[in-house]
Amino acid sequence: MAKKGNRVQVILECTEHKESGMPGMSRYISTKNKKNTTERLELKKFNPVLKKYTLHKEIK
Repeated sequence: MAKKGNRVQVILECTEHKESGMPGMSRYISTKNKKNTTERLELKKFNPVLKKYTLHKEIK
C-alpha cells in the first residue's frame, strides 16, 4: 500500500506575463511538501513568450 504523503501538486503562474498584456500565459506544474513549506511557492522559471526568466508564483 502506498502512503498518503504531504506532497501536493501546485501550479506556478508568471507574474510579469499578466502585467505585459500579451496573449496566452506561462504556467508550470511542480510539487511541494505542505508540512515543510506552508507559504506559497515562488520560483524563477523560463517564460517562452517573453523569452526570459521571470518570477512564477503559486496559484490556488
